Amino acid sequence: MMTRYDRSPRVAIVHEWLTSFGAEKVLEQILEVFPQADIHAVADVRDAGQRGAFHGRSVRTSFIQKLPLAVRKYKSYLFLMPLAVEGFDMSGYDIVISSSHAVAKGVITGPDQLHVCYCHTPIRYAWDLQHQYLREAGLTGGPGRALARLLLHYMRMWDLRTANGVDLFVANSGYIARRIHKTYRRQAHVIYPPVDVASFAMNAGGRDDYYIVVSRLVPYKRVPLIVEAFANMPDRRLVVVGGGPGLAECERLATPNISLLGHQPADRLRELISRARAFVFAAEEDFGIAVVEAQACGTPVICFGKGGATETVIPRKTGVMFHEQSVESIQEAVRRFERVESEFEPLRIRENAERFRTEVFREQLEDLVMSSWRNLKSEDTLRAGAMVAA
Repeated sequence: MMTRYDRSPRVAIVHEWLTSFGAEKVLEQILEVFPQADIHAVADVRDAGQRGAFHGRSVRTSFIQKLPLAVRKYKSYLFLMPLAVEGFDMSGYDIVISSSHAVAKGVITGPDQLHVCYCHTPIRYAWDLQHQYLREAGLTGGPGRALARLLLHYMRMWDLRTANGVDLFVANSGYIARRIHKTYRRQAHVIYPPVDVASFAMNAGGRDDYYIVVSRLVPYKRVPLIVEAFANMPDRRLVVVGGGPGLAECERLATPNISLLGHQPADRLRELISRARAFVFAAEEDFGIAVVEAQACGTPVICFGKGGATETVIPRKTGVMFHEQSVESIQEAVRRFERVESEFEPLRIRENAERFRTEVFREQLEDLVMSSWRNLKSEDTLRAGAMVAA
């Protein structure tokens, strides 16, 4: 009689919500490793133009997909998402891989199934960013704040309980591995996210006299801080690529030496990065793919020295760091960079980015998941043999 170990394992991938950017790049590469896997998501809100990203695969969604305004306001249903993810039936699978930054790891699995969680971060707005989340949501007092805090308390208890259902945590950086240990008291393997290094090339025509920022203009990216720093250095040019709610503030702070270009086509974006003197980055990111993409162009990085950037940038070899998110610290880092600018070698910078290629991600993930699966098979075989002997 054939057992589940006599065939290829059946694999499911569980994701929070499918949009047109972000962690979906990781999901695409997981599917390259496990092409027959079924996809489950709390909600699928991709644009029509993004429907081909998964090569025609259908996505099994939760009841949230059918709720009013779910396509535009899916995050408003955050407190229903534990119920939604627990509603997925995983009983037909041998391996479950959750790609999680909020609730996906809460999917329910059994003792004879392997659950691997690729954790982008423990759910930030329930843990260390709770107070910032409440401020940004305008919940600074009254019954609304009290209710929100109660619901976030519930989310923390649920999040901590569901960590016990994960057999193996994989973090997207050492920084996140430390957050996983702090939150769940669990050790995590580190596999860096896949970066499409091959799509970026060094510019053989030399560099122009400007610095560049490429980012969504949202608060935690701290782009207005960079704009203000360069506004006070009128002899240095800054190019800002990207859009978002912070654009108005950037426009208010910008001076004639600062160009706000908005969104740019991919080819034009790569050209701008490859010709810049340096790529400036002021966010505290879990990993920071843009920082690696800049290095893939051979472009040095000036970055905030906290979070994932400390693992992707090598001081004095591929960039320089500043240690306070302040105008003065950014300005000092720019001046420090210029004193040693001639020491940066584009080829060495590019070689550093090669560590994060998509192929490396796929190889490491496949090795880890399949070796863990083989170990589980061996343990089950030993237990079965012990029962027969008894």
